[in-house]
Order: sequence, then structure tokens, then C-alpha cells
Amino acid sequence: MSKPIVAVVGRPNVGKSTLVNRLAQTSDAIVHESRGVTRDRSYFDAEWNGRAFTLIDTGGIEPMKSDDVFSASIRDQALAGAEEADVILLVVDGSVGVTEEDESVARMIKRVRKPTFLLVNKLDNPAREDERLWEFYSLGIGDPVPISAVHGHGTGDLLDDVVALFPDDDGLEEVDDGSLSVAIIGRPNAGKSSLFNKIIGTERSIVSDVAGTTRDAIDTVVERDGRRYRLVDTAGIRKKSTVYENIEYYSMVRGLRAIDRADVALLVIDSSTGMTEQDQKVANLAIERGCALVILLNKWDLLPDDHAREHVMETVARRLTLAPWASYLRISALTGRSVEKIWKYIDAAAEARAAKVSTSSLNRLLTEMREFGHTVVDGKRRLRMHYVTQTGTKPPTFTFFVNHTDLVSDSYRRYVENRLRKAFGFEGTPIRLRFRSKDTKPKEE
Repeated sequence: MSKPIVAVVGRPNVGKSTLVNRLAQTSDAIVHESRGVTRDRSYFDAEWNGRAFTLIDTGGIEPMKSDDVFSASIRDQALAGAEEADVILLVVDGSVGVTEEDESVARMIKRVRKPTFLLVNKLDNPAREDERLWEFYSLGIGDPVPISAVHGHGTGDLLDDVVALFPDDDGLEEVDDGSLSVAIIGRPNAGKSSLFNKIIGTERSIVSDVAGTTRDAIDTVVERDGRRYRLVDTAGIRKKSTVYENIEYYSMVRGLRAIDRADVALLVIDSSTGMTEQDQKVANLAIERGCALVILLNKWDLLPDDHAREHVMETVARRLTLAPWASYLRISALTGRSVEKIWKYIDAAAEARAAKVSTSSLNRLLTEMREFGHTVVDGKRRLRMHYVTQTGTKPPTFTFFVNHTDLVSDSYRRYVENRLRKAFGFEGTPIRLRFRSKDTKPKEE
């Protein structure tokens, strides 16, 4: 049995994301005073009195005649979230009263025919909240519930009532579904959402040629050949100097959080511009967080000739000097070229990231390295490596026990990593090297 779903809906700027953050006890939902900040529907885990459920934060529903280029798509995404939910929370702004937009949204939600709570938000003074409630009865949703998402007034009683509507949870258990988490990352407008939709075969993300369209990270689970993949389409990660709106900064933070929980990162690069410095920084973010990495050279079909294609590959080689192990694939998210091959690359990178090497094999390699004689010398001190063992996976982590840890230079680390990769592979995944004093007792992680 899956967890119950609660959708938070309403017109723009009534405090939906603030309420989501309050109920989920998180700060992941983007909050900003601008209209239309939340565009796609986003999912958050929440729990109340031992009952786990999923919150959906939806975009602000605007009138049918809105001038906003995204309004129709946002409205469709919000209504899809409402259809998916077991309970709907319709949020209105108590500080301004009923608006035509509220009436329009209420009519749409009533057609969904799901249990709905009408939440009158921004009533920050409980002593005077009754003065503003009466007019909201006109929406025909039922008794208005006064709350303050900012201060938390009324949210506890609300959750009590919401949880009471959930189906019986007998036999409901939180289990790891074993899915492989794959984050689609990259600069804005590189084609991430187009690729995301091509992979899953549905318009799950809003696709537009306006950079920065995806402002939230959203998940979709796909099953192929008996294996489950959790795909995360993230907001484009911009240079800080070009983040003119605070909401773009928060989107970048959400993208980084998506990387934090990913097993494999698909870095989508716009081949028409090649791999840029910012692409390199995004790749480094994924590597630092231990993600396996696959480089997808998107829009490859748009390159006019061999010279242009060679230029792109030169930019990749130049920008990935610290990660030559990353695998790459030339694709077109628009036409579908080589998109099917992505799964093979994901599987291979994930397998390398989870790989385990026996201690005996590692120490045979260590013996060969000692016999080769390459080491570090500082005056009378010489670096000696006595023993190595694998102390972690995802990514593979190796601990070397040495006589002088301070002698381990960056160049020597690279030498050791290259020897490990030559001997055992690890294509597509970063590896971690740790050096400990020889009297430190080995401990398997």
C-alpha cells in the first residue's frame, strides 16, 4: 500500500510553499514573494502522529486568460496533482479576502471531487481570525480553517483532521523500493526537461525554451527490465553572478540537494556551445557528492560538420582533466537519437559505483606498487604504504595505512588512483582515497 497523498493548491502567492515547508518540516519548497515561483508539482515526505504521507506542492493556478506564458502548463500540473491526491488543501489569502482567482480555483477543485480543506492563510493574529472567515464561505468548499503557515497557528489541528481521512494503514510499511536514483543536471536550457520527458514518454515536466523553466526538482519512478529508476529533473544550475532572482538561487540549492541523494548524475551539455566552465563546476559538484557521472552531449545532431564535433570533444577533454573516467554519450533529446543507450550507461556507472574489491587483490596491487618503487621522499623520511582495504562503496572508498600521512601529496594521490583504476576499472564513478597512520586499526565501513 502506498503512502497517502495530500495536494496543496491555490492561486499564486497565497503561501502554499510556506505551508508545505511547515507541514513537512523542511525548507525544500521554494518560497518567494513573486507570483508563479512553483511551476512543476513537487513531492515531499511528511509525517504526523506516526502516519507517513506525501505532500504535493503545486504551482499557482491562474485564470484561463492569464498573460503568463506558463500559466496553462502550471494549471495542468496543479490539477494533475489534485487528481492524484487523497486529500486536497485549498489555500487562500485571509489578508486580502476572496478574489476572482480564488473563485475560479474553487470551481476547478470542486470538479475533482476529493476531500478538500479550505485553508485561510496569513491570519497571524488568532484573536481576530474569526473576523475574516465569513466571506470565504462563498467559495462553497465548506468551513474555512484559519491558519498561519509562517507561525504555525492551526496547523496541528489541521493535520489531525487530515490524517483522520487517510485510509486504514494496516500493513503499511516504509520499505526501500530498491530504485536507482538518477539526477538529470546541467546548466539552464541545455535540454534536461526535454530529455526527462523523452525518457519517461510523458509530459511530466514543463518544457520550454525559456532558460530556468524548471525551478523545482521532481521525481518519477520508471521500471525497465525489472529494475526501478527514480529520475530527478532538476532546475538548471547557473553561475552565481547570473542569478539575478533569489528564486533562481533557491532552485540551484534544490538542484544540489537532488545531486546529494542521487546514485548517478546525468550531466546534460549543450553541444552547440560545448562544455563550459559552468558545466565543469556542475560536474565537480556531482563528483564531490559521490555521484557516478555520465556526460550527455545533447543537440549533437545540430552540429554542422566534423570540425564543430571535434571542437566539442576538445572542450570535454579540457574541462574533464580531473575526471577522465567519466563516460559520455552523444544524444539528441529532441529526436531521440541514442536516448535508449542512456540506460546502459546508467547501469554500468551504478555498478562501478557499488563495486567491491577483495582485500587480497588490493594488497597484491600494493605489493606491485612497492616493487615499482614510486614513492614520496622528504629528507630522511620516505613514504611507505603497509596495507590497504576497501572501507566503503557508493562511491568505492579505500583506506591505505602508511607511516607518514603528511607525505601523501596530491600528485601521489592521483598516481594511486590511476593504478587502482587501471587494475579494477571504476569507469563512470569517483573513488575516495584515505590515508591513515599504520597504527590505526582498520575498520570496515
